[in-house]
Amino acid sequence: MTELRRAAQQVERSRATRWLPFIHFTVDSLVWMLAIPLTAILRYDFELRPLSGEGLAIAVVVAAVGQGAFGYFTGLYRRRWRYGSFDELFALAVTVLLAGVVLGLVAIDLGSAQLPRSVPLLATVFTATGTVTLRSAWRLFNDKRRPKVGGRRLLILGAGNGSYQIVRALCTDSRSPFEPVALLDDDPHKRNLGFQGLRVEGTLDDLAVVAERLQATEVLMAIPSADSELIRHMSVAANRAGLTFLVLPQAEEMFGSVSLADIRAVTAEDLLGRHPADIDTKAVAHYITGRRVLVTGAGGSIGSELCRQLNHFDPAALMMLDRDESGLHAVQLSIDHTAMLVDPNLLLADIRDRDRMFELFRQFKPDVVFHAAALKHLSLLETNPQEAWKTNVIGTANVLDAATAVGTTHVVNISTDKAASPTSVLGYSKRITERLTAQRGSEADGSYVSVRFGNVLGSRGSVLVTFAAQADSGGPLTVTDPDVTRYFMTVAEAVRLTIYAGAIGRSGETMVLDMGQPVKIVDVARRFAEQALPPLDIVFTGLRPGEKLHEKLFGDDESDHRPVHPLISHVAVPPLHIDRETTDDAGPVTTEQLRLLSTSPPGFVLT
Repeated sequence: MTELRRAAQQVERSRATRWLPFIHFTVDSLVWMLAIPLTAILRYDFELRPLSGEGLAIAVVVAAVGQGAFGYFTGLYRRRWRYGSFDELFALAVTVLLAGVVLGLVAIDLGSAQLPRSVPLLATVFTATGTVTLRSAWRLFNDKRRPKVGGRRLLILGAGNGSYQIVRALCTDSRSPFEPVALLDDDPHKRNLGFQGLRVEGTLDDLAVVAERLQATEVLMAIPSADSELIRHMSVAANRAGLTFLVLPQAEEMFGSVSLADIRAVTAEDLLGRHPADIDTKAVAHYITGRRVLVTGAGGSIGSELCRQLNHFDPAALMMLDRDESGLHAVQLSIDHTAMLVDPNLLLADIRDRDRMFELFRQFKPDVVFHAAALKHLSLLETNPQEAWKTNVIGTANVLDAATAVGTTHVVNISTDKAASPTSVLGYSKRITERLTAQRGSEADGSYVSVRFGNVLGSRGSVLVTFAAQADSGGPLTVTDPDVTRYFMTVAEAVRLTIYAGAIGRSGETMVLDMGQPVKIVDVARRFAEQALPPLDIVFTGLRPGEKLHEKLFGDDESDHRPVHPLISHVAVPPLHIDRETTDDAGPVTTEQLRLLSTSPPGFVLT
C-alpha cells in the first residue's frame, strides 16, 4: 500500500506540475491588473473621477496578452528555468519591459483622456518590482526550509559551491534521511559564513569537538576537488570521533547540480587515488580525432579504459585487439552496450604471432597504437621467464615492427614502475620494451614513446582486489612485509595522463607519471580488516623473489624533468636493438639473460 500511495502522490505532483506555467502567468497578469489602476490613481492624486474604465480595461487586457506572448517566446512560461532563478528573473525583466512598450504604444493610440501616458511607464516599473519580489520571496522561503528534525545529524566539510548545492538538495528533498547541522571550513574568510540556516562552526580540525557538541553522527566531505591525502586524513579523524564518513563524487564525475543520490560511502579508491589532472584536450584531439587508433590488450584493465576514453575523442576507427575473447566482449559491451561481436574492429589475435600482427596492421593501417598487452604478475613470471620473453619482449617487438612497416605515426608503449632499476623478470622485460621503443623512436618518422606508472586501483590482480577477495572468504589478509610501500593511481587518471603523454612526448622518450606519495600496504590491509565483523587477521608472508620493499619511479641514472605537464616527467632511455634472426633461435631465455639484456649497452645482441 505504501508503494501505491507513493505512486499516486507522484501522479498528483506530475499533474500539478503541468499547470505551473499557467499559474505563473496568472500571477504575473494579476500584478499587471493591480499595477495599472493603482498607477493611474497615483497619476490623478487619488482622484477617481478622471479615470476611464474602458481605457483601464483595454490596458489590462493588452498587458496580460503581451505578458503571455512575450513570456512564451522568452521561455518564461515554458519551464526553461527554475522558478525564482536568476536566469528566470532576467527573462521576466525582458518580458515585462516588452509588454510595457506595447502598453505605451496603446496608450498613445488611445489618447491621454482614456489612459495617461505616464501609466505604462509606472505600471511597468511596478509590475517588474512586484513579480521579482514574489519570486524572490518564494526562493527565500525555499532556501529557509530545513529538513524535518529527526534525520541523521550531518556535519558538512567545506563551505563552497559543492556544500551549498548539497545543503539545498538536503533541505528541499523530503526523502532526505539527513539533517545538516553545521559546516566546517579552513578558510578564515568563511568563519562567519552561513546559508540555509547553517553556519561555519569551525575548521576541519574541530570535527570531533563540533560533532560532540551538536550530537552529529555522520560527516560529509563536500569538497569535490579534495585529494586522497585530505580524504584519508578526514576519514581517520571521523573514525576516531565515531562518525560515519561520506563523500561526494569527484568534480569530473558530477554533471549539473549535486543531488541526494550523489552521497556515498568512502571507497578505497577515494583514500588511495587522486583526482584526474587537467590535460590539454585539444592536443589529444589533434592526434586522436579522425585517426585510426588500435589498442592492444584491449580486454585488460588498462586497455579497456583506454578504449573507453579514446572513444570520446571520435577516432575514425577504434580497433580493439586481444587474445582474450571474453575481454573483447566486455570492453565492447562497456562502449556500445550491445557487444554483438560482429564489429570488424574487434581483433582476436596474439601479439606473439608475428605474421598475424603484420597481417592485421597491413589490413587496418592504424595511425595510432596504444600497446597495453603484457604479462604483469611478478611472482608468476619469476618462475616462467620465457613467457615474459615471448609476450612482453617479442610481442612488443612484433607490434613495433608491424607499426613501422605501415607508417604508424604514434606508438605509445605501456610500461611499469618495475622497469626502473629492475630486480624482477617483469621489471627486466618491461625495461627491455622501453629500450626497444626508444630504438624504434630513433629510426621511425613517427613518435614512439613509453609511459611508465605503478599500480592502478581496481585492476585484475591488484592489492585491493586481492584484499576484497580475502575479506569475502573470511581472511586472513596477507601482506608481504610490514614496511612495504607501493604507488597507487586510479585507472582513469593513469589512462588520462597516458593519452596526453602520447601527445607531448618526444620520440624515444619514456614518460613517467607522477604517482603521488607511496602508500604502506599494511595501512590498506588494516582498513579492510577493521571494516569486517569480526575484524580480520593480517598475516605477513615475507617478500617474494624479485620484489622490492619500496618501488621506484626513476632509475639510478634518470632525472626528473617535467617541461610540459607537472605530473609527467620526460626520461631519456638508452635504445636497444634485438636481432630477430638470432633471438628466434636462442632457445629458452633465463632470468639472468633478461637481466643482462635490460642493462646491456646499445647494439647488444642476445646469443
